[in-house]
Amino acid sequence: MYPLHEGSGLLLLAVLAGLQIAAECRGTPPCRPGFSEDVYKVVVPDITEKGQPLFNVKFFDCGRGGLVRFECSNPSDFRIEADGVVYAARGLQLPGVQASLLLIKASDDTTQKQWVTQVQMTTSTSTSQQGKEVAVRHVMSEDLKEIVFPSRNMDIQLKRMRRDWVIPPINVPENSRGPFPQELVRIRSDQGRNRPLRYSVTGPGVDQAPTGIFIIDPISGELSVKKALDREHIPKFHLRAHAVDLNGNQVENPIDIVINVIDMNDNRPEFTHQIWNGTIPEGSKPGTFVMTVTSIDKDDPKTANGLLHYKILSQNPESPTSNMFTINYSTGGIITAAAGLNREKVPQYTLIIQATDMEGNSMYGLSNTATAVIRVIDINDNPPEFTAETFFGEVHENRVNVIVANLTVTDKDQPNTPAWNAVYKITGGDPTGRFSVPTDPTTNEGLVTVVKPIDYESSRTYVLTVEARNEVPLARGIHSPRQSTATVSIKVIDVNESPYFEPNPKLIKLEEGMMPKSALTTFTAQDPDRFMQQSIRYSKLSDPANWLKIDPNTGRITTIAILDRESPFVVNSLYNATFLATDNGIPSASGTGTLQIFLLDINDNAPRVFPQETEICEKPEPNAINITALDGDLNPNAGPFAFELAHRPADVKRNWTITRISGDYAQLSLKIGFLESGIYELPIIITDSGNLPMSNTSYLRIKVCQCDINGDCTDQQHIMAAGLGTGAIISILLCIIILLILVLLFVVWMKRRDKERQAKQLLIDPEDDVRDNILKYDEEGGGEEDQDYDLSQLQQPDTLEPDAIKPVGIRRLDERPLHPEPQYPMRSAAPHPGDIGDFISEGLKAADNDPTAPPYDSLLVFDYEGSGSTAGSLSSLNSSSSGGDQDYDYLNDWGPRFRKLADMYGGSDD
Repeated sequence: MYPLHEGSGLLLLAVLAGLQIAAECRGTPPCRPGFSEDVYKVVVPDITEKGQPLFNVKFFDCGRGGLVRFECSNPSDFRIEADGVVYAARGLQLPGVQASLLLIKASDDTTQKQWVTQVQMTTSTSTSQQGKEVAVRHVMSEDLKEIVFPSRNMDIQLKRMRRDWVIPPINVPENSRGPFPQELVRIRSDQGRNRPLRYSVTGPGVDQAPTGIFIIDPISGELSVKKALDREHIPKFHLRAHAVDLNGNQVENPIDIVINVIDMNDNRPEFTHQIWNGTIPEGSKPGTFVMTVTSIDKDDPKTANGLLHYKILSQNPESPTSNMFTINYSTGGIITAAAGLNREKVPQYTLIIQATDMEGNSMYGLSNTATAVIRVIDINDNPPEFTAETFFGEVHENRVNVIVANLTVTDKDQPNTPAWNAVYKITGGDPTGRFSVPTDPTTNEGLVTVVKPIDYESSRTYVLTVEARNEVPLARGIHSPRQSTATVSIKVIDVNESPYFEPNPKLIKLEEGMMPKSALTTFTAQDPDRFMQQSIRYSKLSDPANWLKIDPNTGRITTIAILDRESPFVVNSLYNATFLATDNGIPSASGTGTLQIFLLDINDNAPRVFPQETEICEKPEPNAINITALDGDLNPNAGPFAFELAHRPADVKRNWTITRISGDYAQLSLKIGFLESGIYELPIIITDSGNLPMSNTSYLRIKVCQCDINGDCTDQQHIMAAGLGTGAIISILLCIIILLILVLLFVVWMKRRDKERQAKQLLIDPEDDVRDNILKYDEEGGGEEDQDYDLSQLQQPDTLEPDAIKPVGIRRLDERPLHPEPQYPMRSAAPHPGDIGDFISEGLKAADNDPTAPPYDSLLVFDYEGSGSTAGSLSSLNSSSSGGDQDYDYLNDWGPRFRKLADMYGGSDD
């Protein structure tokens, strides 16, 4: 900093105004770089600390963008930064310094120009801390720039200037170490000479975010910064200064203050990627572009702090030279610098790239590194080479799609790439194309394959010339060596081949009707094995109509049946038979041949009428019948045909007439006015046109019926005229017989069921159950709910256990006694129906011998018998004399349900 005297602010404003007016009149003078003063006089503290700012010098660089570098004559005690601020390099006591004169030099590395200025340093007499602070503040206060509010009554010449007063921006270095607050500028108004004023500033950094960065002394107007600034965060601050009186009245128009944060080199370059990947084809010439690496520096790119230079620090491997690549120091583009890239020797290079700011100045600049991996791409610079000059193989004759030999090659190019994949081509020894050499995709071998049958009798060996190439052509300047061609020797092995018929098939033409044992032709086969002495035997393989036989030794074919052209085995007059020829080789081989016999037609089939059935109305008009003839022969042994009615029976020609329409068709119609409905068999004589024509009498079945107005038979007449065949009649009769048998079986089953039901009613009919009837009418001492015995014992009386016998005086009259009683017979679970009668007789005797049991109790004993009994009515059984004393005739008065019981116990002795 340089000292300023009081009152010089107004003078400075006047000088600036004069300079601006002069500039408008004469233009801007040329800028000359250099220090603002030749000699700077500064006052510094007696004792300083390391890093303490002492003063600053100002250098006009004329827009060089910070390319000027500063140096001082005593770097051990003082340090000068790029912004011209001089700091104490260590703790100092200035009276102990040898000299009070300091030289500062500015150098331009681009133009190699230098500028020098002198600084005369004087110390204050006070050594106390307070004295030091006052002294330093006094020096800074004297050197502090002033910004004066422009007067409202400026000269009229100033009105020619811009409307707003232009305040030069204030430059503040970022990352300043203090001490803070650090004064930047003094704001002053001429109105403050006559009255006290108060100064203030507003804007970002003061009362707007971020706040608390700048502060102003309201009395002195000194604007200070309270903390270090960061250009990368906020590069510029726009403040507005205000001047008011003690009453808060504005005395000056606000002025704008711009504070530029001067960039310091405090950010290292950062690569956008830490690892860069690139490729380069092998064999590339020097100067071939590989890739571009980029780095970013947050510092000001308009200054040297943000200007980066790149260089390659190392290359691995250093083969074939250590400088295979170079990098553009400003763009970061990597190119090849030397020839000799060979993927087979060095497939990949690793480069360490360094980016340095300050235009690559290693002393002042900051740097960073990244890795560039360059992969050498394979090109087809190595042809495939066979591992041997000659390959051998063998194959059996007549075999196809078999591999004869495997051809192996070597290729130094990258595997499984078009430059490594081999393609094989036969260049000689195979004029008929019987071999091919496809490539095995896994092993890259050539597979010599037979694609067409090989005949041992034609050639016993094959010598092939095979050339190997790649899928892509070789690189320019590289030629295929002799090792890319090999010879393949193939031996053919003889096998027993099948005999073959010649010609096959063999066609002969014969007239049909040839009689058995007639010789047709000789069908022989040839044995292709010329070098084997073998015999051939013949046999029949396929003869659908069984018309032929062949001599096993000579192949002579004869007939064993009459040849018929109209046979279903003949298609389009052609009959096919297959024969087998087998040699006696080991193992034997056989071949087949087909004999085709074209049968010439003769007139051996008589014509017949078609259709065979038709219908016509009773009245001749308007219906008529069109008929034709079918003949199995071909023309001229078929049509045209001659139609006529037979002479017998006589009524045929009397009732019918036939008219020829064409050579193949005739029309049949009624000759009389009316013919009764019915079915008529009409004989028609048809004659063909063959040489020695054949005639035949065919019967045409005609249904004569009543017709509607459209000439169609009515439904009723269809039913009347329709005749049933023998099969239909038999089917109807069988159905009727089966239906009658089912009805008969149903009747027999119903009768048997009625019998069983009657037998059941005699024994256990619920309506005839005496006990049930008595309980229903409640006339026998109450129902079953009044009885205290177990009803199940009525069905199983033998299971009743004896109990204490009650006294006679307290037992109910209708209660069954509990003392021992006669044993009743037990019926088995499934008794035979024939034993029912004996069972009932024995039960009756037991009941007669039990004087204490009432009659109805005896009846209840038989209640468990169930259905299906074959016994007759109980009325046929005779009771013993013990029951004859009782009179049961009163049972007839109880109704029809007790009639059977009255018949059993009442009435006469009979």
